[in-house]
Amino acid sequence: MTDLELNENKNLQHIRRVINKGTLTETEIGKFFIFKNPNLSNCLNLTIWGVNLPSSVGTGIISKQERNMIKLPSFQYSVVVGLILSDGWLSNSNRSVNFNFFFKQSLNKFKYLFFVFNILSHYCTSFPFLTISTRLSIKSYGLEFFTRALPCFSELYSLFYPNGTKIVPQNIYDLLTPAALAHFIMGDGAAQPHGGLVICTDSFTVSDTVRLMNVLMIRYGLNCTLHKKREKQYRIYIKQKSMNKLVSIVEGHMCSSMLYKIKKIN
Repeated sequence: MTDLELNENKNLQHIRRVINKGTLTETEIGKFFIFKNPNLSNCLNLTIWGVNLPSSVGTGIISKQERNMIKLPSFQYSVVVGLILSDGWLSNSNRSVNFNFFFKQSLNKFKYLFFVFNILSHYCTSFPFLTISTRLSIKSYGLEFFTRALPCFSELYSLFYPNGTKIVPQNIYDLLTPAALAHFIMGDGAAQPHGGLVICTDSFTVSDTVRLMNVLMIRYGLNCTLHKKREKQYRIYIKQKSMNKLVSIVEGHMCSSMLYKIKKIN
């Protein structure tokens, strides 16, 4: 489109003003979201929401209006859901009403941590950092990152921590997408020597664990059983004969370093 054609199109003029301004009014927020490609300042091509979210590491403080505008696209939302079910958590400081998402892995799983960070770096202000913990005089090293405190994470906190303790929401059937299931498995899945997969749901109540198992059975057609680990701790066992089906569901969302957790049965 030439500059003349652009000048004659009032709608595109409005879009250009919004892009240059960098903020949206309440009316504009209700109509559309604009994502500006920093490398193509004059590009107005339509782009699928969620695939054009650059890292925000080092960008500093954002306004309240900007925080309220930030939403999680469906894929990133599913990833966070799977991580909350496993090794991720939500917390906030006394200085913020909103919640941050945190994720930590041992140092030998650094590939998976950076796999996740690359998906969520749009919501972070800093890179992953080294952590050191000591137990029984033995030091262990890990990597951790956290996101900004945002309303979109506060919404997830209300869903997963209604009373301050992590639960499995009633609508988990809709939330446990293939991407969410993949990250749930990468975090808490344990391949079994004889085939099959155990998902370590020790931190959930038996009713929450059964709710998760029902989704695996009804939504995905997986053959599962409930195993008692110890008193009040239960785990989900996906049987060997369902592994090929499980692989077809989650393999495309798995980090290469975590593929050892799912084994096809010949």
